[in-house]
Amino acid sequence: MSLFDPSERAKKYSEDLLDFMDAHVYPAESVYDAQMRESGDPHFQPPILEELKAEAKRRGLWNLFHPHPGRGPGLTNLEYAPLAEIMGRSHLASEACNCNAPDTGNMEVLELFGTEEHKAKYLKPLLDGTMASAFAMTEPRVASSDATNIELSMVRDGDDYVLNGRKWFATNALHKNCRVLIVMGKTDPTAAPHRQQTMMVVPMDAPGVTILRGLPVFGYQEREGHAEIEFADVRVPATDVLKGEGEGFAISQARLGPGRIHHCMRSIGMAERALEMMCKRAQARVTFGRPIADNANIQDWIAESRIEIEMIRLLTLKAAHLMDTVGNKAARTEIAAIKVAAPNIALKIVDRAIQVHGAGGVTDDFPLAAAWAHLRTLRLADGPDEVHKRAIARQELRKYKESN
Repeated sequence: MSLFDPSERAKKYSEDLLDFMDAHVYPAESVYDAQMRESGDPHFQPPILEELKAEAKRRGLWNLFHPHPGRGPGLTNLEYAPLAEIMGRSHLASEACNCNAPDTGNMEVLELFGTEEHKAKYLKPLLDGTMASAFAMTEPRVASSDATNIELSMVRDGDDYVLNGRKWFATNALHKNCRVLIVMGKTDPTAAPHRQQTMMVVPMDAPGVTILRGLPVFGYQEREGHAEIEFADVRVPATDVLKGEGEGFAISQARLGPGRIHHCMRSIGMAERALEMMCKRAQARVTFGRPIADNANIQDWIAESRIEIEMIRLLTLKAAHLMDTVGNKAARTEIAAIKVAAPNIALKIVDRAIQVHGAGGVTDDFPLAAAWAHLRTLRLADGPDEVHKRAIARQELRKYKESN
């Protein structure tokens, strides 16, 4: 028995989830596409997705990510890893099971740092899947990978704070069910660098909150949207501060660690589906009188893809195991490593699959082009590759400084 063998309950959830994918999710993909086209609205909430959510809830495949029993099944990170991978094979599955970012991270923040009012007003409907949320941290004018750069001002005025500034890439803010933002801004520019930031709960309909546009990603207007948002004299009650003034950076670290590894788990699922599509296409596609699967370079791509998937899966499982046993802070090197490795390797495998599909691979007839755009974006989301590599290098160098 190996360290990463799934528990009996994880096996059961995997079996149930695989059945749900085969019976409902994959067949729903073409229906989803048709409903989106017919609506003419890039941010339409198609009925098929609500049907999938109802079916997932009926099957007990709901809030699988949530570590707290009662909110979800209370799985460990190691138990959740293969489930997130399975959901990553389709762009519909995570939301169908209420396990989609950024709602997952926002639910964890509200669970840990929200008031009882926040939990009743926002957390409960998020857990029920009747509401969506967005996370507003990234800004257009600064390099937001260094959170100390954040400029949006949060100025105390009596019992309120007044917010002024601009955010962008607030994913989910154009979702039809989005009702609340978690916003990070600067409350005290004179404090220590990591005590200047604060997070607050801000309703989407608060006066002064204006969505300026949805940002396209490689030409795609994603259904949930990546919004640019202006905050002009937005008044937020002091009771809507999360944890306390100056705690924003600490909250962001608590939120982004699990979020990063969830992204990586889903990336492996994307890579697996791309490899499956590559193999099937290579066997069916005939050039110069024989299947292209007979070509040595195609066989190399297939073999390398299998090797690389197994590598990133093992690193992801190690990171998940460490998060469960020694905590997110002690696992930070592994989390950073997988955040670099998984999107890059999955991107490479999707790119190979596109090549094997020929011109069709870059169209919407197959899910590969959209997967490529998503994975390329993931190399920037939750911190770009370079920031994570810097963190890993510093950890390595520290070992040798201490020994000199």
